[in-house]
Amino acid sequence: MNAYVMLGVFQTSQKLRTSLRLLSRAGLPPVDLQVQLLLRGRSPLSATFSRKLHLGPDGPASSPAAAPRRLPFSRVTVEDLTFFRKTLPGRAITDPDLVQSSNEDWLKSVRGSSEVLLRPQTTQEVSQILSYCHSRNLAVNPQGGNTGLVGGSVPVYDEIILSTSLMNSILSFDKISGILTCQAGCVLENLSLYLEERDYIMPLDLGAKGSCQIGGNVATNAGGLRLLRYGSLHGTVLGLEVVLADGQVLDCLSTLRKDNTGYDLKQLFIGSEGTLGVITAVSILCPRKPKSVNVVFLGCETFDQLLKTFQLCKGMLGEILSAFEFLDSECMRLLNTHLKLANPISDCPFYIVIETSGSDSDHDSQKLHNFLEEAMTSLLVTDGTVATEESKIKTLWSMRERVTEALTHDGFTYKYDISLPVERIYQLVTDMREHLGKRARSVVGYGHVGDGNLHLNVTSPAKDPALLASIEPFIYEWTAKFQGSISAEHGLGLKKRNYIYYSKSRPAVAVMGKMKTLLDPKGILNPYKTLPDDLK
Repeated sequence: MNAYVMLGVFQTSQKLRTSLRLLSRAGLPPVDLQVQLLLRGRSPLSATFSRKLHLGPDGPASSPAAAPRRLPFSRVTVEDLTFFRKTLPGRAITDPDLVQSSNEDWLKSVRGSSEVLLRPQTTQEVSQILSYCHSRNLAVNPQGGNTGLVGGSVPVYDEIILSTSLMNSILSFDKISGILTCQAGCVLENLSLYLEERDYIMPLDLGAKGSCQIGGNVATNAGGLRLLRYGSLHGTVLGLEVVLADGQVLDCLSTLRKDNTGYDLKQLFIGSEGTLGVITAVSILCPRKPKSVNVVFLGCETFDQLLKTFQLCKGMLGEILSAFEFLDSECMRLLNTHLKLANPISDCPFYIVIETSGSDSDHDSQKLHNFLEEAMTSLLVTDGTVATEESKIKTLWSMRERVTEALTHDGFTYKYDISLPVERIYQLVTDMREHLGKRARSVVGYGHVGDGNLHLNVTSPAKDPALLASIEPFIYEWTAKFQGSISAEHGLGLKKRNYIYYSKSRPAVAVMGKMKTLLDPKGILNPYKTLPDDLK
């Protein structure tokens, strides 16, 4: 059964008006990272300056997200630079114009004052660097693609930036088992293209795939659009190579799917945000590339109907269901206004993106046809469109993937990544709108219904401390009330470190602190991140 037959399902109902308008989909514009670095030398004002950058124009604040005071790490000397330049010829960068983009996150919300950017190419070089920094008590900020959203990938003060961007080699690929082994700096999209040529795909897919690196994905336990089908990185990552704070190389780069000998140490580093060790290589289990892919874009009148559609979808599509995403009408407004993306269907309060993937196009099309027919007759959806061609599939996916981009044009954005029981997801958006009233320009909700992950974003014309005080801790208290997580897939980084107790008990956090002390006794790896200040 082809796409035209499935399309007929919509055309048979006066309630459903299907359109297949091809939308323009330009690539993401390069992020402007023009930063004026004021610290070209070692100034006694450096700590104060960096702290003000993090706290904003109003100076010191009581916000738990604010940067703590600089810890007593050593400062980089001429002798240190001599060592780095000898270890990394031509790859120890001190030119402020070249270092500046690595000092600031892509949201322009966090900026450090590092004067040194190191770009190793091998695990041995990373080991030499960390061994030296450990002996000198120099703080290090590991950095991948710098696409993080919680301030975890950039320095807070003058930490040395250790970039994995040149560690971008694919080490091996087993075409029988589908196990890929590569260095940590491989860009996710490049890995995807490499695998697709060999009839495989990566088990994760992110909107930032053109910039993010697999090491950073693992370090933050990134979720993404395929988690519903293939699970989290805790399951698909088979092995890691990690350099510890003292330079010791921990080789857990297994390619075995089953290994029950002792503690599974790699799990400690998945989601640790570079605070326990620097990931230098990854082995990951990759699924076969599906032969049949369909994407459906649907509209619903209520979130309750959306949830019932999800329940119906799971039951009728079963093993071919690979994604179930949603966005609200406010997201669509931003896409229309800022990116000039036309709505492919009629206006609705809620929109769904469903993807199916399988090995038999006839089988998959029939299952999808049956599902759409049932959703139509049950009046769960009010409009929709189907895409089977690659260009149209990308067009429909852009409506979900480019929401983040649209938000950057709407003003200063406060971003939240919440995990909740599925039935509670949108209630938080509604309650936040009511709570903030006219103090916010926009309050939007979108995310991964399949795994209960809401991306709630609040925009304002400019950075607004009063608005932030209204959002936090309200959002975290609300999330804790319904047994949710304050960070579903973005991590804690700098911004959320002190909110960890809303999701984890004090005994659990205390154990995390002991693990940090054991693996990084001097605390040089990504300081001021992930763990709360009261553990330091």
